[in-house]
Amino acid sequence: MGYARYNSFMMLRNVVLTLTLAASLFAADAALVTAKKMIAEKKYDDAITALAKSDAKSPEVKKALVDAYLGKGDTLMNDPALPPRTKYPGALKAYRTVLTYDAANAKAKTSIKTIEDIYKSMGRPIPQ
Repeated sequence: MGYARYNSFMMLRNVVLTLTLAASLFAADAALVTAKKMIAEKKYDDAITALAKSDAKSPEVKKALVDAYLGKGDTLMNDPALPPRTKYPGALKAYRTVLTYDAANAKAKTSIKTIEDIYKSMGRPIPQ
């Protein structure tokens, strides 16, 4: 009778673990779907906030974070209403963040170089 009780306990434990894992995956998928929608709507900061609660090691989440930070950087760089002292540091920070998720991202590297060249041409220190 002890073996049967142990076996029942282990089966129940496995069911609970499976349901817990399924619930966390569903929550992560929901956050990812929401974030992708926000990125499509150009709500980059909202997408980044939504993704912050997700598993940043997941390839899908990393890709969404790269897309969100690239979009944020591009939006800052191309906003004619923003003065250079606002747009360049913010865009530079966004592009550098892209490289933390995708170190080989050519777009982020090119954009960083462009901003650094702008600072160099003005004789100003590059923001860190």
